[in-house]
Parts: sequence; C-alpha cells; structure tokens
Amino acid sequence: MKMIIERDVPVTMDDGQVLRVDVYRPDTKEKVPVVMAGGPYGKGVKYQEHYKPLWESLLKMHPDILPGSQHRWLTWETVDPEIWVPWGYACVRLDSRGAGRSPGYLDIFSPRETQDYANAIEWAGEQKWSNGNVGLNGVSYYAINQWQVAALQPKHLTAMIPWEGAADQYRDWARHGGILSNVFMEIWYPRQVENVQHGNAKGPKDRWMGESATGPARLSPAELKANRADTLENFRVREMDDDWYQSRSPDWSKVKVPFLSAASWAGFGLHPRGNFEAFTQAASRQKWLEGHPGRHEEWFYLEYGMELQKRFFDYYLKGEKNGWNREPKVWLNLRRPFTDEVELRKESEWPLKGTRWTKYYLDAGGKGKMDTKVPKANRKKEFRALTRGITWKSTPLERETEFTGPMAAKLFVSSTTEDCDLFVTVQGWSDKGREVHFQGTVDPKTPLGQGWLRVSHRKLDEEKSDPWRPYHTHDDKQPLTPGQVYEVDVEIWPQCIVLPKGFQISINIAGQDFDRPGPAVDAYVPSRGSGVFLHDHPLDRPKEIFGGKTTIHTGPKHKSYLLMPVIPKNRKSI
Repeated sequence: MKMIIERDVPVTMDDGQVLRVDVYRPDTKEKVPVVMAGGPYGKGVKYQEHYKPLWESLLKMHPDILPGSQHRWLTWETVDPEIWVPWGYACVRLDSRGAGRSPGYLDIFSPRETQDYANAIEWAGEQKWSNGNVGLNGVSYYAINQWQVAALQPKHLTAMIPWEGAADQYRDWARHGGILSNVFMEIWYPRQVENVQHGNAKGPKDRWMGESATGPARLSPAELKANRADTLENFRVREMDDDWYQSRSPDWSKVKVPFLSAASWAGFGLHPRGNFEAFTQAASRQKWLEGHPGRHEEWFYLEYGMELQKRFFDYYLKGEKNGWNREPKVWLNLRRPFTDEVELRKESEWPLKGTRWTKYYLDAGGKGKMDTKVPKANRKKEFRALTRGITWKSTPLERETEFTGPMAAKLFVSSTTEDCDLFVTVQGWSDKGREVHFQGTVDPKTPLGQGWLRVSHRKLDEEKSDPWRPYHTHDDKQPLTPGQVYEVDVEIWPQCIVLPKGFQISINIAGQDFDRPGPAVDAYVPSRGSGVFLHDHPLDRPKEIFGGKTTIHTGPKHKSYLLMPVIPKNRKSI
C-alpha cells in the first residue's frame, strides 16, 4: 500500500499555541482509524541513531524484528508506520509543547501538556482522511500520558494500549514509598528530554526533514532553562503527595475508554504498578490486562505484541468482529527459572481467582529463616541501615509452586533515629543455591520483587488498602521515637514465577537500594539488581537520619511476615 507522509503539520491548541505533528497514512480515499502517540522525545528523532546501542542490542536479540518493515521511519517507543499503514491505519506523532518542533514551555506530564494531547486527539479525529476513531499506543512516556488524557474523555478517543506505563506520579515514579527516586531522573531527563527541547541547537537532527529535530528556533542555555520546568527539583522538595503530583496523575473514576494494559513482570521502579492499578481501579468496563517478561521495549515489537495490538484495535477502531470482546480479561505469560520460554495462560480477574494468600513468618533467630508457622520465641535482629541488610530464606518448596500476583510485607520495626527507609526485595533460589533472576526493563538481573517504604510515611488509607496491596496516604509524616517498635506494611510490586520443587524464596530487608556483591552488570547504567531506579539523594536521605541502625522484630508478639500469592495447581482459572 502506498503511503502519504506529511511532516510538521500545524495543530492549533485551545490557547492559540501551534504544535507540530507528523502523519503517515494510506494513499486511499477510504477514511481510516488513527493510531497516535504524543510526547517530548522528538517525532523526527530516528530510533536507530539517537538510541543506537539499544536498537543494535534489540536487533542482536531478534534479527527478524518487525518482518515486512525496512525500519525507515522508526522512533523510540512508538509504532512502526511501515507495519501499521499497510494494516489500514494512519499513524500520527505529536511533539508535545516545548519539545522537538513544537514551541512553548516544556513541563512534562503537566495539565497543560495533557490538555494539548486531548486537543490533538480531537484534531486527528476530525481530519477528512480519518474515520473519527483515535487509538493511543506506545511505550513508557507514550503510555503514561494515555491514562491522564483518558481522564479528560476527548470524544474521538476510542481505545488505547498503554504499554508499560506508570500512572501515579508520586507512588509509581517520583517517590517509592515516600523515598525520592532520583538517579533515573538525573540520567533520563537530560538525555531524553532536555536534549530534544525545542530550540536546543545541540539537539539531534531530523534526517527525514533534513533539519533540526528541535525546530528552527535557537535558544541560549539560559533561555532553555527558563523555558522548562525543573521536574526533579519538584520531586525533591515535595515529600508528601500534594496537588502538584495529583494534577499529574489520572483520576481513575474518569478513565472509561476501552484499554489493553500491558505490564512488564520486571519493571520495578517505574512502569508495571500503573498497569496493574489501572486494571483494578479504572472505571472502564472494557479493559484487559497483559503481563510479559523481557526488556523494556522488546515485547512491544515482537510478533506476539504486534498481533495483540492489531487485534485489539481492529475490533475497536475498525469495528471488525474478530471475537476480541469474548477474550478473557487477563493474559499472563508465566515465567520459569533459567529459561526465556514462557507459557501464556488466560484468566478472568486480577488478583487471580483462587489465590491462596500465604504468610511466610520471619524468624530473627539464627541465620534468618521464614516459615508458614509463627516462630515460638520473640526475637529481634539489628542491622546498619546503609548496608545490604538481612535476608530471610524459606525452607525448600515441597512441590512446584506458582507465585503470581501482588505481594506485601508486614514488619515490626524500630530505629535508632527518628526515621528509616526500608528497601524490601523478594528473591528466588534454586536447590543448588543459584539465584533466580530475569531480564528487567533495563537491568538484566532483576529479582522477583521490590518494594519500598519510608517508615514515617506508614499511615495507611484503610479504604483503599488490601492485605496484598497496602495503600499509603503520604499526607502525614509521623517521625519515630528511637527504640520504639512500629507496625508497618510495605507494598511489593506484582510478579509472576513458577518455582520447581526444592527451590526457595527469600526476603531481603535493607536501608539502601538492593545490590548484589561483585561487579556491576553493564546495562543502561552499570547495575547490581536495581537498574537505574536508585534512591541516594543526600538531601532526601541525610546520613544522620537514615544512616542509623534498624531492628526487625519477630515472633508471637511481633508477627513480621512476607505475604505471597500462591496459585493452587488444580484450581479453575476462568
């Protein structure tokens, strides 16, 4: 099918600002549906150039990626026009305000940016070549802003596929359990946002237009800085969940559009929590949840992901009666240790029907054990906060066991200072002591689960909390009295694993980011298990407060435990 390509098409916003889009559409007189993505990464920034190492490694893993495409018009985390246009879709890419070829003040995920996106959706739905049905599709940034704009309910927004997309700006991204997540922002924002700010003379080139991908304007460093918000500084100075965060997070009661929420099993620190929260909390009646392994953008472009996206949009945007509406609501790709092979299983709900919520009680005696029985004696174990902490390991599993779902830890904690941060990591181990880990969003050796909590943020929202998913208000800081014991609940992000008989699970509790001994693994940044999602800002974690000693209390008086979602083998899933 011949393709019409229109570049730098002007789209006027409600306040008069003109933003720019690129359009790839079939050369046909028939009206076609739209697949759209909008964000700050530059619609004219070529994937293979600006993200060359990532593209080359993806190509090495999958030499036949995107069959039928010559990869001529790829941009980071968006759909491939050479695939989608022949499928009968128009592909629209928007440079958000202040980014790429669109002038204005750059303020990522702001209400202004979200309103711009809604305006652009309406524009796309009203073009003469459009059938009026607009679908949103994309990874990460291009998924996160889908939740936000859906809450505005633009009339032409028909369906969406948020692929690995955080939602709650505070809990999913900025402050895990109240702890500032700074390292990702310190690396990502300059590389991927500031670098493509409108007017940046040092920004990348648009090879398709033969011009700058950041537009014709040329702003000085001082002008560029004045023309963008300092998001990391907002994260730093705003310790509690205030109106600023909430204005950048979706109101789930207003998210009513049909969606397919695709989550990574190993994206701890940024994406998957939002995908799971959307499925359980959004008002949409037509919603599906999918869970997959692999690197960040990998499964989006694999045949499995492409077929999934096409079938969903064919049903909602083209009206094809392909049976999608009869598909079970939850699709899980089950993982097993030491293999890339997965098993697709379909379910009716999340958490899974028939889940046996199992408490593994911690015992501070001896080398650190945990068991499904409460320890007989009250004990405690102390560790220096700024160390790798303490690990409790279960007895060997008596049979093959599946753990799929959200997790939580109930801990009884005391500190020598007025506060402490808890970094909780769930790991798996073979019968020979080999750790079970997987390729994560960026870290190639991601553990089975991670969770975080600043103990002064322990206050729960009782109405929103479940035993397997505690929900903290983050609106009332409650300092600790040194030496006093506090009961706290730690949310641990969902995961999926089937462990053979004889394997073990463990929980590591520390006062710093999880990292393994030995050399770091080369990844997006050199890493030992937590990728780039680290929490080490000295102003947020001063050593005089967070460098003390932490004690975990166990036994009949203080029943500290890890809550795990055990899936019985012979249950009925649907």
